[in-house]
Amino acid sequence: MTHRRLRYGLVTVAAGSLLIGCSSGTESEPSDVPASAARVIDIRIANGAVSPANTRTEAEVGQRIVLRVDSDATDELHVHSSPAYTFPVAAAAGQQFDFTVTVPGQVEIELHHLGRTVTTLLVRR
Repeated sequence: MTHRRLRYGLVTVAAGSLLIGCSSGTESEPSDVPASAARVIDIRIANGAVSPANTRTEAEVGQRIVLRVDSDATDELHVHSSPAYTFPVAAAAGQQFDFTVTVPGQVEIELHHLGRTVTTLLVRR
């Protein structure tokens, strides 16, 4: 019985340390979220086609979302969240746009001129 209590105590201490180490001051500010915790979505627009297209991407409330875009045409990325975001896409490589979603739910990211959904974020608490 003593070994079981010792194991339980060690697991409890380890779990508590992990939770304390992962806590942050605020969840809604992009600058407060470490870059390693960001959800990165690479988007390529070429010859009228977009990749990815119609995918689902999981994210958490307050998590930094980074859209990295390479495009051969101008367009606009619309993020249908609250608040909504619009990012102008140039005909250029290496563009980056970032934002956070503060309300859980489904958030579509679409290309306005191509009329295509890139991905739907499934935002959870």
